[in-house]
Amino acid sequence: MATLRRFLVNRASFLVGLLLLVLGALTIAGLGQATRDSAVDDALPAGTDSTRAAQVRDTLPQEDGSTAIALFTRDDDGDLDDTQVDALREAVGGLDVDRVEVPEGPQALVTAEDGTAAISVLPVRANDATGTAEAVGDLRSALDRAVPGGVTAQVTGPAGIQADLAAVFDGADIRLLATTAGVVAILLVITYRSPVLWLVPLSVVGIADQTAAVLATRALEGLGVPWDESTTGILSVLVFGAGTNYALLLISRYRDELRSHEDRYEAMRLALRRTAEAVFASATTVVVGVLCLALSLVPTTRGLGIACAVGIVVAVVFVLGALPGLLVACGRWVFWPKVPHVGTASLAEGHSLWRRVGDAVARRTALFAVGTVVVLAVLASGLGAARLGLPTAEQFLQTPEAISAGERLAESFPAGSSDPATVVTRDPEAAESALDGLEGVQTVTPGGEGDGWTELSVVLADAPDSDAAEATVERMREALAGQPSTYVGGATAEAVDLADASARDRLVIFPLVLLLVLGALLLLLRAVVAPVLLVLTVLATYAAALGVGWWVFSALLGFSGIDQGMPLLAFLFLVALGVDYNIFLVTRTREEARLHGPREGTLRALAATGGVITSAGVLLAAVFAVLGVLPLVVLAQLGVVICIGVLLDTLLVRTVLVPSLALLLGDRFWWPRKVGPDHAAERADDDVVAGSRS
Repeated sequence: MATLRRFLVNRASFLVGLLLLVLGALTIAGLGQATRDSAVDDALPAGTDSTRAAQVRDTLPQEDGSTAIALFTRDDDGDLDDTQVDALREAVGGLDVDRVEVPEGPQALVTAEDGTAAISVLPVRANDATGTAEAVGDLRSALDRAVPGGVTAQVTGPAGIQADLAAVFDGADIRLLATTAGVVAILLVITYRSPVLWLVPLSVVGIADQTAAVLATRALEGLGVPWDESTTGILSVLVFGAGTNYALLLISRYRDELRSHEDRYEAMRLALRRTAEAVFASATTVVVGVLCLALSLVPTTRGLGIACAVGIVVAVVFVLGALPGLLVACGRWVFWPKVPHVGTASLAEGHSLWRRVGDAVARRTALFAVGTVVVLAVLASGLGAARLGLPTAEQFLQTPEAISAGERLAESFPAGSSDPATVVTRDPEAAESALDGLEGVQTVTPGGEGDGWTELSVVLADAPDSDAAEATVERMREALAGQPSTYVGGATAEAVDLADASARDRLVIFPLVLLLVLGALLLLLRAVVAPVLLVLTVLATYAAALGVGWWVFSALLGFSGIDQGMPLLAFLFLVALGVDYNIFLVTRTREEARLHGPREGTLRALAATGGVITSAGVLLAAVFAVLGVLPLVVLAQLGVVICIGVLLDTLLVRTVLVPSLALLLGDRFWWPRKVGPDHAAERADDDVVAGSRS
C-alpha cells in the first residue's frame, strides 16, 4: 500500500510539472502579449510642468502628430548655390508622402545665413509611434529620390528622433530572447558538463519567460498602467536570470541528496524542502523590492515594477512546480556523464576549491575582511566623478540619422532649431511679452490653437540637451510663473523635470527598498546582526559597481554621463538579486551550524554553495550583459553595472566578505539566536536536518 501511495505521489509530481508547462504553452498561444499605443505622457513624470504641456498639446487639433525637419547640405560641405536651392524648393514642394504635410510659401525652405545648409519643417500627422516611424521612413525615401545631385537630405526633429528610437526596438524582442537563451544554454552546458541536463531547466525557464511576458502585459493592461518596449526586454532578462538561478540551486541540492539517498524521489523531496525556503525568501525579497517602483513618478517605471513582480512569481511557480517532477522522471542518467551515486562525499564534506578558499579566509579572517572592504571602497571612488544626465546625442550606441543631422543643423542654424521648446498658454500675448528678450531665447513663434489654448514654439540659442538650454528653460519658467494656465514643455523641459523626478524617486525608493529587504531578512533569519551586515555588504557592492561602471562609461566608452533612471534600476536589481546569494549562503550556513557549530558550519556552507552560487552569479551577470544587444545606451549601462555588481557580489563579497564576518563574529553573527548544536531551542530543527542525513 505504501509503495502504491508513493508511486501515485511521484507520478502526480510529474503530471503537475507537465500540466504547468502545458498551461504555460496554452497561455502563450491563446492569450498572447497585450499591445498598446504609447500615450504622450507615458514616460514623463506625473504632475510636472512639461507633462501638463505635453497633455495640452496632445489635445490641440493642429498637433495630432509631430514635426520632422529635413536638412539639406552639400556633399562637399560647401555652400548651396542658387540652382541647388531652387531645385530643393521645387523638390520639397513636390513631395507627396502620406501623413506628411508640405509647407507652402517662403517658409517651405529656409536657408542658413552662412549658405551651407537649408531646412524644411514638415508636420507629420500620425497618431502613434508606429505611424510616425512609417511616415518618417517614407519621407526619407522620397527626399533621397527628389534632391538634386551633390546634395544630401537628412531628417531630424522630434518626429525623426521618435522614428529612430522606434527602430531600436524593431525585432528587439526576438533578438534579445534568442541571445539570452543562447547565453543561458552555453553556460548551463559548461556548468553541468552534461549534454542532456541543461535542456530540462532551459525548457522550463523558457516557457516561464514567455508566460510571464503574457501575464505581465495583460495585468498592466487590466490595471491601466503603461509600459514600453524596454519593459518586456528587462522582464525577459530578469525571468531568465532569476529562474535559472533558482533552478541551479534546486538541481545542485538534488544532486547532493542523491549522493546519500538511493531513492531519487526521497532525494528530490528533501532537496525541494531545503531549497524552497531560500527560493521563497529570495523571490519575496525581489518581488517586494521591484514593487517599490510603483511609487515612481514615471508611469512606465511603475509598469516595469509590476511586470517584474509578476515575472518573478511565474519563475518561482515554474521552477518549484514543474522542474522537480521532470527531473525525477528523467532519473539519475540525466546527469550523465557525472552521475551521482550513493556513498559519494557531499559537497559540504569534500575539499573543493570553495572549501580551500574558506579555510584560507578562516586562517586570516580579519585581513580578508578589511582587505575586501578596502577593495570595495577603492572601486566605489569612481562615484565622486560620476555625472548624471545623458545628452540626446548619446542615447544610442550607434548614432542614428536624426541625431547626426541635429548636430549638423546646429552648425548652421540656432542650436535649438532641431527641437524647439514649447509653451502652451491661454494668454499668448502675455507669454510672448514675458519671453521677449529673455536670455537664451532666440525666437518665439505662435503655433497651434484649440479650446482656448495656444502653443508657442520657442527656439533656444543653445542645443536642446545642453546645460545652457536647461538654464534657459528655468528662466522661462521664472518669467512665466505669474501667468495661470501656462506650461513650458519640449525636450529640454522634459529632461529637467525627469532629472528632478529621478532624484525624488531615488530619495523615496532607495531607503524603502533597504528597509523592506532588511525586514525580509529579519523575518527569515530571526536574527538582527546578520541581516544588518548583509544589507551593508549589498550596499557596498552597489556603490563599487556604480563606481567601476562610471570608469567604464567615461574612460572606455566615452559617455559624458549616466542616464538619470539607470542608478535606481541598478540599485533595485542589485540589492534584490544580490541579497539572493547571501540568502542562499546564510540559510545553508544556519543549517550546517546547527549540527557543526558556527565556524565549521560557515566553512561547510561555503563548500556546499560555492560552486552553484558562482555559476548562478556568472550566468546572471552574462544574462544582464545581454541588454547590450539593444543599441539604447540606458539599457547597455544598466546591463554593465548589474553585470559588474553581480560578479563582485558572487566572487568577492559572498565568497570572502560575508564568510569572514561570520567567522569573526561567531555566535554573535546570529544574535539574538543561538544556532550551535548545543542549544535546545534549535533541537526540533536539528532533528529534521539530522533525519535528512541519515
